[in-house]
Amino acid sequence: MSNIALVVGASGIIGSNLCQELLAHGWTTYGLARNPGGAESGVRPIAADLLDPAGLQTALAEVQPTHVFITSWLRQDTETENIRVNGGMVRNLLDALSPKSSVQHVALVTGLKHYLGPFDAYAKSGTLPLTPVREEHPRLPLDNFYYAQEDEVYAAAARDGFGWSIHRPHTIIGKAVGNQMNMGVTLAAYATICKETGRKFQFPGSEAQWNGLSDVTDARIIAKQLRWAATTEAARNEAFNIVNGDVFRWSWLWGRLADWFGVEAAGFDGTVRPLEAELANDADLWRSIAERHGLAEPNLDRLASAWHTDLDLGRPIEVMTDMAKSRKLGFLEYQSTEDSFFDLFAQLSQDRLIP
Repeated sequence: MSNIALVVGASGIIGSNLCQELLAHGWTTYGLARNPGGAESGVRPIAADLLDPAGLQTALAEVQPTHVFITSWLRQDTETENIRVNGGMVRNLLDALSPKSSVQHVALVTGLKHYLGPFDAYAKSGTLPLTPVREEHPRLPLDNFYYAQEDEVYAAAARDGFGWSIHRPHTIIGKAVGNQMNMGVTLAAYATICKETGRKFQFPGSEAQWNGLSDVTDARIIAKQLRWAATTEAARNEAFNIVNGDVFRWSWLWGRLADWFGVEAAGFDGTVRPLEAELANDADLWRSIAERHGLAEPNLDRLASAWHTDLDLGRPIEVMTDMAKSRKLGFLEYQSTEDSFFDLFAQLSQDRLIP
């Protein structure tokens, strides 16, 4: 039987890379997004709003997926609203698919906030886990929309009999425009501004992040793990961390990123210097840069998600991820983090998103 994928969030940083991975392995691939116009070539686009149950049922009327990959979410002002909205999106989707009885596997992408806490209590004293974080770490006694999303998957699986997998990446590195959490593109935009203005490429985060060990997740490697878990019986009904497989210190990597752009790096100097404040007045400057260099995106806010980069780089502890669980079950992919950034920067330049 052929594999028919429904990728939810197909235009996003994970979803677009997943679509490429599935298409490369012969999957029939549907891409659902509110605006799927930028979907990968070969993807069958579906325009739908996960908050509109009736419209969702209409959009999916002719689609009978065997595998569903949920890679999207909507940021809200409070965690209570995050739970209501994002839990509801998962529930609406799985309810719409339930009568078809075609779904064999549902994969849900969440992240390390499973261990570190939600946005409004993120990495605060009293809720910090031991690192490297491991999948068996219990849920925190905090409201968390990741937990709500998981519970919707578990309930639908019990009702409909499909298998599931949960995937918890660290910071995702990959190309996306208009993405809500996008460190790689944010740093590329920041470095471009530094080069244009002569500013130093200043590390914005904490001493713990500057000196501590860290890791990240290339969008291409999570795509590989998603396909692996969907087709590996031993991975059925399991949660998996997913990172590149190497570790680094920002005190080592920061200068290498600066060198790629030809700018002067400045490390942690005793003060956290949020990137959100650094870029707050640069919208007009970016528009000017885009016009002068013929760039494809003149809106800095569609490239840079400084708030999220500050959240990750401002943590008061080093954060790294244990990958033993999926390794033991046969997922052995590896990705160099330095190459993750350099490949991304080269692609952004090629696509005229940076000079």
